[in-house]
Amino acid sequence: MKEIIEPYHIFDDPIRYYSSMLEDIESARHTIYLQTYRVGNDSIGIKFRDALTKKARQGVEVKILIDSWGGNAIPDHFFKELKAHKGEVRYFEKLKFNFDFFTKGHRRNHRKLLIIDNKISYIGSTNITEYNLNWRELVLRLTSDIALKFIMLFDEDWENYNKNIIDKKINSRMVRHETCEILRDVPSIAIQRINKRYVQLIKKAADQVLIETPYFLPGYLLRKALMDAAKRGVQVTIILPKHSDVGLVDILRNKYLGQLYKSGIHFLFYIPHNLHAKVMLIDDDRYSIGSSNFDYRSFRYMYEIVLLGKDPQIIDQLETHFSETIKNTHAFDYERWLNRPVINKFFEWILLPFRHLL
Repeated sequence: MKEIIEPYHIFDDPIRYYSSMLEDIESARHTIYLQTYRVGNDSIGIKFRDALTKKARQGVEVKILIDSWGGNAIPDHFFKELKAHKGEVRYFEKLKFNFDFFTKGHRRNHRKLLIIDNKISYIGSTNITEYNLNWRELVLRLTSDIALKFIMLFDEDWENYNKNIIDKKINSRMVRHETCEILRDVPSIAIQRINKRYVQLIKKAADQVLIETPYFLPGYLLRKALMDAAKRGVQVTIILPKHSDVGLVDILRNKYLGQLYKSGIHFLFYIPHNLHAKVMLIDDDRYSIGSSNFDYRSFRYMYEIVLLGKDPQIIDQLETHFSETIKNTHAFDYERWLNRPVINKFFEWILLPFRHLL
């Protein structure tokens, strides 16, 4: 693979960013910290496991934090050799079957970070699995001392991995690095820092709001901010997969599309495969890249992380990314939406009370 020399690099092809990650892991000399929602018991998960085990055998400090729900397919012996060489693996918030299971079971750690030797960081939308190899994702590689800030936040999650109670305000405080903001969400109805920051940014948009998200079930305040922006002349474009990997979300999202379209919001559907990127670009001036979806579940129940910034190099690469995505989309058909089958409308109505959990 060609060496990456620029300080910021956007990937949207899983094969390319997995190769880059594995090369950086191979070059690690001191520390490797990996935080992810899911590691697959498959070719990609095994490839990463073996690469990390090799580095642990060489004396590199290896820490892996996986969500318990997302990692439930991993057999107990999966990391046996890595642990034997002092690599550490923790599973975030182990599932506990009790009277509050239905609520707490949705409080998952969805954050995705890879940090190597205090200097290389990856943040974005991807898990460590093979099932997304033909998906369109969005991952940012940074060569910068922002890695030290990501390590600090990783360490917080590492220490809190199985605590029943955490300080939500401290564990969701915004962290600055030069012109960037690192925003985190924790399970909370009231705090929702990412959601609130998105509303602020969209309210200030002057020309354009571009969003890619696999799941689109925004709450009232976010919907209103998007509609108000469109009404004042901002071009608001939301790109969704034609068919995501969660069919129930696709059914329910349709309930919102007509009203938002009538307010001037443009919807495009990505056709080739699943679009799993989670990115927003405002006025070609500010971006958000990370793990959070535009839905109730991410904002209310999930541990999420996003990077907000305004670096021109990243924005240039994002503009190219969006341009390539749009080439493979078709526009929302309002007339067809109006005339969708009654059975579709019925299931939209049935699913509506469960929108926070989908």
